[in-house]
Amino acid sequence: MKILFLYNSEISNSLICWLKKEAKEDLITHDKPLNLKFIKKIKPDFVISYNYRSIISKEIINYMKVNIINLHISLLPWNKGAHPNVWSFLDNTQKGVTIHVIDEGIDTGRILVQKEIYMDENTETLKSSYEKLHKGIQKLFKVSWNDIKNKKLKLIPQVSRGSVHYIRDFIKIENLLGDKGWDIPIKEFKIKYEKVKEGVKNN
Repeated sequence: MKILFLYNSEISNSLICWLKKEAKEDLITHDKPLNLKFIKKIKPDFVISYNYRSIISKEIINYMKVNIINLHISLLPWNKGAHPNVWSFLDNTQKGVTIHVIDEGIDTGRILVQKEIYMDENTETLKSSYEKLHKGIQKLFKVSWNDIKNKKLKLIPQVSRGSVHYIRDFIKIENLLGDKGWDIPIKEFKIKYEKVKEGVKNN
């Protein structure tokens, strides 16, 4: 099976290695914007998007049908879009990971498989929780890959609207990270956020 693997960061490397060495798939990696001409040229059986930030066009989605999937570090339909890890804490929604078919919406495609992941807000930082979610989704992908590629999983529509966030939403609160950056403890970050929200209400 020829796989086109779309990525943008080093966090995808271990999964790329697994697909090549363990799953022994014919893998083509791609970290640039994608077009239909390229897809038709290489003729992939499957497209996997993981931490890929470029927009995938409607033409490519229609061409690949259900054979184009995304690995998303939230428990969809909650926290679609950008920085799902951050907003799962700030909005007090369930944490987890989801593998879904890509459609024209933002993380709105039918769900193949997902798993809830417990987070202890007393001990986790934004960085540690982010890494935990990525470990979780890579593990979920590995145990599910044969069923995914052999079409053994039922596609489950997202029946609830859930939530969605954009890059601009995080930019407004990015300063709350302070000097600690992504190493800021979850509890501290949430306290800062609640103070900002309270200040906005009072103005």
